[in-house]
Amino acid sequence: MNQRLRMLYSNVAVHATADLEHEAAIELLLLVMIADRHITDDELNEIRRISEESGFETATFSFDQYLGQAMAKVRAAVNDDGTEALLDDIDARITSNVLRQSLFSAARDVAGVDHKIDAAEQTLLAQVAARFA
Repeated sequence: MNQRLRMLYSNVAVHATADLEHEAAIELLLLVMIADRHITDDELNEIRRISEESGFETATFSFDQYLGQAMAKVRAAVNDDGTEALLDDIDARITSNVLRQSLFSAARDVAGVDHKIDAAEQTLLAQVAARFA
């Protein structure tokens, strides 16, 4: 009986954790997007593309549904000088090695989509690299 229960519930934590990780990844990419205090449609579309191509879109997670909540959280952190605390929180929520290894590349793609990476974005990218690359 215990084996059957383990099999039945084996994916529950994985799916719950995956959604939390996807939320954290979106928050990180939004943080990169607003680091230079300029938000463009190209950057937002790049984050949406990354979300879709990374398989974040599921029956229980949607980029478009999470966008407002995530943006509010990221803006509050930036406005309250809480970027480091937000990075700590994101870092703690992402446990998947595969996702961790892909985040720096994704962050760099978001920062560079407008063909210009300013000093604030470079500083944030260095922090992301130190944590996730």
